[in-house]
This record gives sequence, C-alpha cells and structure tokens, in this order.
Amino acid sequence: MTRIATASFRTRANTQSRLPFAAAAMLALFSGAIFSLALAPYYWVPVAILSPMLLYVVLKDCQSAKQAFWLGELYGFGTWAVGAFWLYHSIHYYGGVPSWAALVLIGVMSLIMGLFHALMAWAFVRFSARQPMSFAGFWILQEWLKTWVLSGFPWLFVGYAFTDISWLNGIAPIFGVFGLSFLAVFVGAAVIELFYRNIGHIMIGGILTTAVIMISLIEVNWTKPTGSTTTVSLVQGNIPQDLKWQEGSGLQTIGIYAGLSQSEWGRDLVVWPEAAIPLFQDEASDHINALAKQANADGSAWITGIMYRKTPSDESDQAAFYNSVMLYDANQVSVYKKQQLVPFGEYVPFGGVLDILPGLEGVASLSRGDDKQPPLKLGSGVGDTIGAAICYEVAYPETTRKNALGSNFLLTVSNDAWFGTTAGPLQHLQMVQMRSLETGRWFVRATNNGVTALIDHQGRIVKQIPQFQRDILRGDVPSYVGRTPYMVWGHYPMLGLSLVLIFLSIMAKKMKNTTAKREKFYTADGVADR
Repeated sequence: MTRIATASFRTRANTQSRLPFAAAAMLALFSGAIFSLALAPYYWVPVAILSPMLLYVVLKDCQSAKQAFWLGELYGFGTWAVGAFWLYHSIHYYGGVPSWAALVLIGVMSLIMGLFHALMAWAFVRFSARQPMSFAGFWILQEWLKTWVLSGFPWLFVGYAFTDISWLNGIAPIFGVFGLSFLAVFVGAAVIELFYRNIGHIMIGGILTTAVIMISLIEVNWTKPTGSTTTVSLVQGNIPQDLKWQEGSGLQTIGIYAGLSQSEWGRDLVVWPEAAIPLFQDEASDHINALAKQANADGSAWITGIMYRKTPSDESDQAAFYNSVMLYDANQVSVYKKQQLVPFGEYVPFGGVLDILPGLEGVASLSRGDDKQPPLKLGSGVGDTIGAAICYEVAYPETTRKNALGSNFLLTVSNDAWFGTTAGPLQHLQMVQMRSLETGRWFVRATNNGVTALIDHQGRIVKQIPQFQRDILRGDVPSYVGRTPYMVWGHYPMLGLSLVLIFLSIMAKKMKNTTAKREKFYTADGVADR
C-alpha cells in the first residue's frame, strides 16, 4: 500500500511540475533569443550558462519527444534570428533585397539552423535518461554537425563566450571550443538537477573536481617561442563595400593600399586584407610586379588578398577561380586558396542543380582550395612559416587546426564591410581568438575596415586599430613551435566523450524502464492479492 501511495504521489508531483506547453515554448524561444548576449560585443558571459540551462528545464519535464523537437526548434530559431541578424545588413543593403524579403530570408535561415537544436532535443528526450552529462553530450554533437553538414555554418557556439576568461584558458588547447561548450552546458544542467534530486553533494563534488583539474591545466605550456620575431604591418584600407567592386575601381583601390604601404616597406611583412586587389592576378600583373619589386628592394615580404584565376592548359581543361592570398618575397611567390566557401556568396550549392532558379543562372562558382595546402613560407632573413585562413573559414576549428600544423604563426585576412556596424565582425574576431588558444599560435588579422588586430598565443588581443578608418597596425609577432593536444587530436576526444556519455545515459534509461515495469507488475500483483 505504501508503494502504491508513493508512486501515486510521484505521478502527481511530476504532473504538477510540468509547464504548460505554451509556457515551455515561450521559455525556449526566449532562452535562445538571449544567447548571443553572451558573445561579442556584449560579453554577458553568464548567459552562456543560463541559456542552455533554461532549455534543459523545459526538456527535463517535456511530455514527449515530439514536443521536445518543437521546443528545440524554437530555441534554435531564437538563437539564430537574433544572434545572426547581422546577415540582414548584407542581404538588404548590399544584396539589394527589399526589407520584408530580407526578413523572410533571415527567418527561413533561422528555421533551418534551428533544426540542429530540434533534432538534439528530440534525441535527448527520446533516447536518454535526461541527465546533465547526456544533455551536454548531445549539445556537442549538434555543434559539431554545424561544422560540416551542408558545408557547415559553425557560428554561435557556447564555448566562444569564454574566450576571455583566463582561468579557463587551459581547456581550449586540449579540447578546443567544444570543451568549453561542454563544461558550460553541463554546469547549467547540473545546477537544475540539484532541484530535482537529492544528489547535490555528488554534483558539487564533481563540478569542483573538474574545476580544479581544468585550472591546473593553465600552467601547461604546450608550445614555446623560437626566439624569432617578425615585424609586421597590417594595412586597413577601409574601402566602402558598395564601391569596391564597381567596374573601374580596382586600380583606384590598389592605389590607396599602395599609398598607405609606402611607409611600411622595410618591415619583415606587409599584409593587405581579403580581396584588397579586386582583380584577378593576371589582370593586375603589372601593378603587382611593381609592388613586389619595391617590397623586395626594401627587404619586405608582401601578402595580399586577391582573386586567383587558373587558366586552362589545354582544351580539355577548365578555368578555375579562387579566393586566395598571395605571398611575394625575395625568393618565391606562393599562394593559399580558400577551402571553406560561403554558400550562394562564393558558390552555388548542390553541384549546380540550383542554377535553374531565377538570379542564379550563369553564376560562376569559385573553386575550393585543396585541404592539404602547405603553409606559406617567408624567404631569407626570417624563414618562418604561416598558416593562412581567409575570412569565414577561420570559423571552422578543424580547418584552422590543419592549417596550423607546421606553422610558426597564423594569418587571417577578411573583409567584414558587408556587415557594417553589426555584431558580426566582432563575433568573427572572437572566433579568431579561440583559434589562437586552440593552436598556441599568434594570429595576425588584417581586414578591410576592422577589426584589424594582433592576437597572442593565449587568445588575448595585443593590439588593434579602430574600425571604419584607414590606418596601419604595426607590431612584432613571435614565432612558436610545438603542438597543443588539440592540434594533434582535434575534436575526436570531445566527440568520443560525448558519445560515451550519451550511450551510458541510453543504457540508464533502459534499466530505469525495466525497473519501472517490474515495480508496476509487483504493485499490480500486490493489489490483486489484497
């Protein structure tokens, strides 16, 4: 009789604790919408824990996997509609799309990207025992999927919120941004779990132990300086985006950058940003050769972003077009070609199938660079190697990890003028900081209109210049050697841990269901005997 009463009490308590679905839906949407406050330029770091925590609350008491799917979709929609609203600026102001249509496109994008959280929430409720560890595990899986599904859109990860938290800096070189995401999501869910179960001492002990271990990792220096230093000058031309690609403006743009660089020749490396030369390399060869000759005469190496065209070698070959950076120095000319292209911005997805759509017919897609390109190498005098990344691809942890192998420092060039004064460029910069932490390398970041910056091997911004003005950033960049654990193993340890925790939670749910069936049979049998 006591067992029957206890089971009845638990049933009533669980029923009463559940939020109405409408209230749960509003909370899920709200918790997603506030997430980007944890990132640049707001830096409300606690929101990175609070936002997933609130989603855990509604999923913990969710009545079905179907409801969980829609709660996850609402959370994801809120996350992307607010966190990536900076896309509206480029779609409307530079794409010429009417305001209402631009808003519709942002909504569609948010619905599609929301599917990652929707599937995560569905799987969490459907298969697991709804525990903090499995919740964090499923979260890491959905972040990882965003790095490659449909070419990927690896933005708005929880771990980026902790880039500037120095006492957590020991995590990124080992587990990458996913390690920080896992910790934040787990801690938030564990706090909620304290209100559900009388296992507070276990949870708190686990959290404190994890914190002590991670704090101790701060003292480990996985990479070390070689003693070599490269003097660099980063040229920020601040060319208006609506003028940059107008016909006939290419030579004017080259003139602006060349004029700004006159005082910089003589330093080890002068860097121009992405597509600083808005022409193909063969179209601007005379100007390029003159600039390279001047740089060489003064003992400088010169890197510029440029469109690179490979002409057919015979009738059976096809022309190929690349977004690239080219390095000119005393001994060589070397090229890095962008690997991760922007869908619809740099190529039409699905192998040209969408070419039949209005506005896409005849659009020439850029080609992808090889994923095993060697680092750029400076010539005599310095001899350092540079791992390059162009704009958007620095958001891909795995791509930057591979590019960092064999490098002494890292370089990214970008043109974030598409996004004006929105949060997009600052979120982008925050990702570069994380890539420095993961690889233990300095990052040189040259942009058209900001943020141009030098970032050290611990992800700290050493120098930067204001956005939206023509300026030059000068600095000394030390070379580093060695590999962090993340450079060696990548995301596989974190993915493996997540899968193990998910598996254990699935087993725990099966055991719980088996026990519940036995108790139900025992209770029913006892009632029958009475």
